[in-house]
This record gives sequence, structure tokens and C-alpha cells, in this order.
Amino acid sequence: MTDTAEKVKDAQRRIGTLAKASPELFGGFSRVSKVAASAGSFSAAQKELMAVAIAVSKGCEDCILYHIDAAMKHGAKENELIEALDVAIEMGGGPAVMYGAKALEIMRALQ
Repeated sequence: MTDTAEKVKDAQRRIGTLAKASPELFGGFSRVSKVAASAGSFSAAQKELMAVAIAVSKGCEDCILYHIDAAMKHGAKENELIEALDVAIEMGGGPAVMYGAKALEIMRALQ
């Protein structure tokens, strides 16, 4: 197993430890994550690449590991990751709940 694969396993183990310590909270988070990662208009791989881009902009190495692993399991390719990273680098800052709500509001207003 490579060093990177070990890091993914370590991140997954830490998540599991937290889930056992706070099962009610983590149950809710798990449901949110499942819905967010499910294929819809975007494929599951594309959604995972979005998560990677956000993780990059937020500076969360464990998140990057976790979501790249998931993206690859859904068939994401390196060139797709690079495009997602282009966007993460462009934006640099952090998407947040308030700006997500604003984006939805703007799109609905323009429809």
C-alpha cells in the first residue's frame, strides 16, 4: 500500500472514530453527504471533484484525500481533476452556506 493510500485509510479511520463518538450528529452528516454525492444532473464523479475543489480552497488535506479517492472510484480522470483544480485556484477563498444560498437565489431569479 502506498503512503497516499495509507493516508486515505488514516483519514477514514479518524472519521470512523468520530462517528462512533458522536453517532447522532454523524448520522445526520452522513445523510447529507450521501445526498450531496449522489448522481443527478452531475455525475457522482463530478460531484466528488467539486468537493475536491472546495477542499483545496479550504486547505483540508484529509478532505482532499477522501474526495479524490471517492472521485476515482466513480471514474474521475486526471484531466477532470486538473480542471476542477483550475476553478479552485481561481476562486481561492471559501464557499460558505450564505454564498451558496445567494447563488441559488440568483439562479432562481434569472430563470
